[in-house]
Amino acid sequence: MDVNQLSAEHGAWFYPITFLWTFLEGETFVIFAGAAAQQGHLSLSWLIAAAWLGSFAGDQFYFFIGRRWGQRILARFPKHRGSVDIALGFLRRYNTWFILSFRFIYGIRNVSSFAMGTSGLSYARFLALNFLAAGMWSMTFAGAGYLLGHAFEAVLGDLVKQFGLAMLGVFLFVIALVMGLHKRLQKREAELLKNKTAPGPNAP
Repeated sequence: MDVNQLSAEHGAWFYPITFLWTFLEGETFVIFAGAAAQQGHLSLSWLIAAAWLGSFAGDQFYFFIGRRWGQRILARFPKHRGSVDIALGFLRRYNTWFILSFRFIYGIRNVSSFAMGTSGLSYARFLALNFLAAGMWSMTFAGAGYLLGHAFEAVLGDLVKQFGLAMLGVFLFVIALVMGLHKRLQKREAELLKNKTAPGPNAP
């Protein structure tokens, strides 16, 4: 099932789908959706808005996870510490410019917002710059797809059309997995707090 068929079958629901897709990632999806907008199947402005909000919300969520449980997660999954350290190195060196551009940096894009959450960067600063950066990202990729739609089709042929609901199912599964991890961490934290406040064996 291609993007055009997906938009035709689901109409306005395509934009919430875009929000969910870009909550996790979705550069390729946004490019091809931009190409569909160029053909008149979608509204470019609504596509940009949905991708903007999805990307913004996703990275705010990962920032929160990094701030709340970052060190605990890295202790449990140390293989990711290398990528996190690279992202933090960019943050220390370039600061504002890195926050505005990390979405465009292949290889560390997926861990950058999490890494910044572990850095002590303030919520307000990240929120403001992340909102601006998400807008730049959505307009860049949706605009590229819109302007180069015919070129993408000529070069990639039928590959442009291979976006199915099966991929949406995968992303929804990942969201459910993250929510399950969140609940598990909350439960563990509650147990730890309960153990700390419980009276000792020698308490009167």
